[in-house]
Amino acid sequence: MRAFGTDKWLVIVLSLPTSNATLRTRVWRALKGLGCAVLRDGVYLLPAGRGLRQALRMYVEEVRQGGGNAFMLNVSSATGEERAEFQRLFDRSEEYLGLMGKIDAFKDGFGALDTVLGRRQLKALRRELEALMAVDYFPGPVKEEAEDRLAEAESLFFASLSPGELRTASGEIVPRERDAYMGRVWATRRQAWVDRLASAWLVRRFIDGNAAFMWLENPENCPPGAVGFDFDGAEFTHVGKRVTFEVLLAVFGLEKDPLLNRIAAVVHFLDAGGTMVAEAPGVEMVLSGLRRQCADDDALLALAMGIFDSMYAAGE
Repeated sequence: MRAFGTDKWLVIVLSLPTSNATLRTRVWRALKGLGCAVLRDGVYLLPAGRGLRQALRMYVEEVRQGGGNAFMLNVSSATGEERAEFQRLFDRSEEYLGLMGKIDAFKDGFGALDTVLGRRQLKALRRELEALMAVDYFPGPVKEEAEDRLAEAESLFFASLSPGELRTASGEIVPRERDAYMGRVWATRRQAWVDRLASAWLVRRFIDGNAAFMWLENPENCPPGAVGFDFDGAEFTHVGKRVTFEVLLAVFGLEKDPLLNRIAAVVHFLDAGGTMVAEAPGVEMVLSGLRRQCADDDALLALAMGIFDSMYAAGE
């Protein structure tokens, strides 16, 4: 969230022609979209900021060209009390609370939704949160609460798409030497999906070129000596907000590769939600199709390797 000075303000004073309803509606929606506070009819307030100044200047010119009058004024807060009063005009708490109500309703009812509709509703909630954050010029604790609540809803929803989905582990990510993981058997849950498939690809391409993979019906039966990943209690699994693919990047010092980070963003969104990534829907569609065609996880991984190879090559 960009920071704004609390003692410098922009005031826009408008007089719109009554005969131009289209202009009146467009300007009103634009000022609302910028998060302006209303001081009185036709007088609006924003904290000073370069981007906001440019946006307001554009609307000032549009009003003038449309036959109205408009002025943009620079104002300084004279006292701390006045600054606090201005900031209170931008309190978004009620809007965050309304959004959290929608998030809670989604959490209570997503079990009755199919995957497509659930994803669509989560995407709409994420867009609404991001739009609110964009005009929250003086964020407080309620913003973090809304972010956490949506992240929890996303985690619960995506976990429901994969039976036996793991829980997030807490703890520190400890760097490892790749030499200790050469020629190993890597074990994970069967019915692999994007995080497990991408992690297996990462292992074979960047960590252990001779890795063999085992797909477990019950992760508790992971053989001694196998490297477990992406299940509860595994050596490598979700940590904090990172999915297993991201944890492997950190553990083996691969985070400096921008192409791997780009793939990580796609994997994270498809596995745990969060910020939308443009490539994600296409990757999801292709992997879903492959999953339906393949008789087992070995066959699925063999085809998925080509998908992730292509994603990596596309960024070179």
